[in-house]
Amino acid sequence: MSYRAPVEDMLATMRHVAGLDRLIADGLAPELDGDMAQAVLDEAAKFAGDMLAPLNRVGDKHGSVLKDGVVTTPPGWKDAYTAWAGAGWNALPAPPEHGGQGLPALLQSACIEMWNSAAFAFALGPLLTVGAIEALHAHGSEHLKETYLPKLVSGEWMGTMNLTEPQAGSDLNALRAKAEPVGDGTYKITGQKIYITYGEHDLTENIVHLVLARLPDAPAGTRGISLFLVPKYLVNGDGSLGAHNDLRCSGIEHKLGIHASPTCSMAYGDKGGAIGWLIGEENRGLACMFTMMNNARLNVALQGVAIAERAYQQALYFARERRQGTALDAPKGAPMSPILVHPDVRRMLMEMRAKTQGARAIAYQVAEALDRSHRAGDAAARKAAAERAAILTPVAKAYATDIGVEVASTGIQIHGGMGYVEETGAAQHLRDARIATIYEGTNGIQAIDLVLRKLPLSGGQAVADLIGEMRGVVAQVKAANTPGFGHSAVRLAAAVDALERATRWMLATMGSDQGAVLAGATPYLKLFALAQGGTGLARKALATRTEAQGTDDLATARFFAEILVTEAPALELAVTEGAGAIADAAAVFAA
Repeated sequence: MSYRAPVEDMLATMRHVAGLDRLIADGLAPELDGDMAQAVLDEAAKFAGDMLAPLNRVGDKHGSVLKDGVVTTPPGWKDAYTAWAGAGWNALPAPPEHGGQGLPALLQSACIEMWNSAAFAFALGPLLTVGAIEALHAHGSEHLKETYLPKLVSGEWMGTMNLTEPQAGSDLNALRAKAEPVGDGTYKITGQKIYITYGEHDLTENIVHLVLARLPDAPAGTRGISLFLVPKYLVNGDGSLGAHNDLRCSGIEHKLGIHASPTCSMAYGDKGGAIGWLIGEENRGLACMFTMMNNARLNVALQGVAIAERAYQQALYFARERRQGTALDAPKGAPMSPILVHPDVRRMLMEMRAKTQGARAIAYQVAEALDRSHRAGDAAARKAAAERAAILTPVAKAYATDIGVEVASTGIQIHGGMGYVEETGAAQHLRDARIATIYEGTNGIQAIDLVLRKLPLSGGQAVADLIGEMRGVVAQVKAANTPGFGHSAVRLAAAVDALERATRWMLATMGSDQGAVLAGATPYLKLFALAQGGTGLARKALATRTEAQGTDDLATARFFAEILVTEAPALELAVTEGAGAIADAAAVFAA
């Protein structure tokens, strides 16, 4: 089956969980109202379902091919990208002064989810362009912005992010690429980069690489990294394309999944140095790149949601069609029943649904917080929103991509043996999903970022405010006295209590035993996600009880609270009492 964007649930999550209505009421999205949001998502859904979704399987089977230094994307890829960019989708969140529409990140997030559900490998290239636009707009010189932003915003050119090197993965201290100043404001870039998504392709006439490199006199470590704009083709004064820069794709990776996305090894400076321009200040490149990376981390979270949604839709369709066994209440001699009637299949489908919608709730809340951090008129409000986004970003990235893998795997289980063979397409979702837990900072790194950098924001008040919001939702569920919630209030209250205790332990232990804090980082992040996702779904169910989808929302929120959230007390124990077991395990790995 193909893909149909869940526009109704996306809008409900945007409005009732993330706060789209408040954003509009506060005057922070004057270009948007509820009707326009619906119209944009409806059009995006049509494009995703009609144009992109049919290419997903084609891309997986065909892949991208490198020959004589040229990468050719799968059949239909270029036409689809040209149509996508021509329809203005690339410009949705971009600054209006450079041709963008300036629409909120919250609206863009729902569209990003659609593109990735429809064709994960296709959507990867445009995602990096969005990040390149944001980094260049925030840190680039006026000359660079005038030269490159209009083409990037229109989608005529695409952008990339060049961080990783063979010896420098997550640890950028080991980065060796060099940048030599020429004396005319340009730099000669030399070095090797690996795992560069869409580093070479045939979708656009130019590719704008953002490359991390070191100046000759740069300090050691990450304090000595600068960021450079290095185009595939140099740009003439009149805006036309000039000579090919001194860079090339030296190979593409043969990967577990996302076959159609060319993951390139890039060589800079075979002939003396690729010409590049500094973005931001010398030796401050990592700060500039983090603008792009933070954007990318939200987008990768949305990829996790997207692949989970696609896998869920396919599994639900299969469960309605596949017949095995008979229902418990079927009369003797009845024909085989759809497997959807079997309790364990329903359990698996509800788990897929609840995890997907819980992750969507968290990711959309990040997007709304980012909008407020940029748009709020009051400095204190911008700061509070920025800290909220900072805390929730690693939670969203790690949880959503973890459940992307889990949901895709469960989808295979529902298909049975047919899921393990490639012809149904269920296996592709699992293969594609696996990368999202790794790139843009592995999920272990997200957990470390959360506990060491984000929990201490404003002396712990920022995370306390978030926990306070969760408690408010629990109180509303209790007060609602709605039978359909079942034991949700009790289970959610227990999860929020566990999170609060674990948070206090983290903040109190941080200064005295960082090893114990790091040992508990990953279970802490999951605990946070369960509490945040569970209260998010409860908030949506409270708001939609009288609407057509209210019954479904209530059932999903109850399942999340009564089945998934029950893990919270155990996760608290793993956070606060698990460090000793991990420390003792060191002996197991001794040489």
